[in-house]
Amino acid sequence: MQANGISEEELFSFLSLKKGEDSNYHHVLSSMCTVPHPVAVRAHQMFIEANLGDPGLFPGTASIEELLVERLGALFHHPKAGGYATSGGTESNLQALRIFAKMKGSRRPNVVVPESAHFSFEKACDILSLEMRTVPSDETFRMDVDALQERMDKNTCCVVAVAGTTEYGVVDPVKAVSEIAHDAHVPLHVDAAFGGLVIPFLDHEIPFDFALPGVSSVAVDPHKMGMSTIPCGSLLVREPSWFGHLNVETPYLTVKQECTLAGTRSGGAVVGAFAVLEYLGMSGMKAVVDGCMKNTRRLIEGMETYGYRRAVTPDLNVATFEAGTVPPGWRVSRTRRGHMRTIMMPHVTRDVIEEFLQDIGEMDA
Repeated sequence: MQANGISEEELFSFLSLKKGEDSNYHHVLSSMCTVPHPVAVRAHQMFIEANLGDPGLFPGTASIEELLVERLGALFHHPKAGGYATSGGTESNLQALRIFAKMKGSRRPNVVVPESAHFSFEKACDILSLEMRTVPSDETFRMDVDALQERMDKNTCCVVAVAGTTEYGVVDPVKAVSEIAHDAHVPLHVDAAFGGLVIPFLDHEIPFDFALPGVSSVAVDPHKMGMSTIPCGSLLVREPSWFGHLNVETPYLTVKQECTLAGTRSGGAVVGAFAVLEYLGMSGMKAVVDGCMKNTRRLIEGMETYGYRRAVTPDLNVATFEAGTVPPGWRVSRTRRGHMRTIMMPHVTRDVIEEFLQDIGEMDA
């Protein structure tokens, strides 16, 4: 820190320079986050100082968090679900495992996750000292249900299924996993961080949520397809009382107990998430998802025309290809298996797809 401050003009000149070093979303096809909706930005700015870590000081903001959980619960067929707004999928997954490990009470608990599980589960199991057992994927990169039961035993505190894998955009056979978990009296956590705000708006039904009796909790990230400001995830559980397993005493705050992982929590991002869902409604969200899915199909069609074969037919707006070079200036990523990975987020419009395909064609000409 300098002895004396600098001028506002000098400061923002420096910040503008650094902002210019960031990637422009226009050519980013690898991100599951997107440009926030203008309504989210406006709402976030209105509640910029709100701290949900001390909700008694911000009762209006806290009531909006309750509305957000209620809206998401209703979307997932359980309006009475318990929940709170997290910083994202990593926190949601960690908190779900904390709950179920405490409920199990085993001295050596284990968690069974699909091979495709997000790396946050590795972090969570390390933090919580849980054994992580992995179920292999089938040829479509979904969990091999036949291999699930042999990974489970009397110390299994939770089974995880993914509704929209990070790498391939496919949904595990959650219904079949739910039946196995339910029969074994083992909680099932569904990581729908990405797919939770896609699947309900698809033209065809994919079972993944509380409508399945074996589903105990669901993670979803409004800061992905919900187009809210960062950070905003959500964890929903079937029984609100389960959060009591996480409570700690907070004697000097306006509440006397808290179950959240973070202390200070952004109210602005939570209100931004709620604002987008309220503003767009079911029809508006469906229109966004429809557009992303149409763009996904168009990209797959165009890429295959140039000889880039799809790795799998996705359930969601993620497209992966077996090989190929990327045109200069474009940002894609690679899966663990080496496939080219692209995500058709709302900022990836049809014009962007056509521009990318044109560059692919010119590169291969």
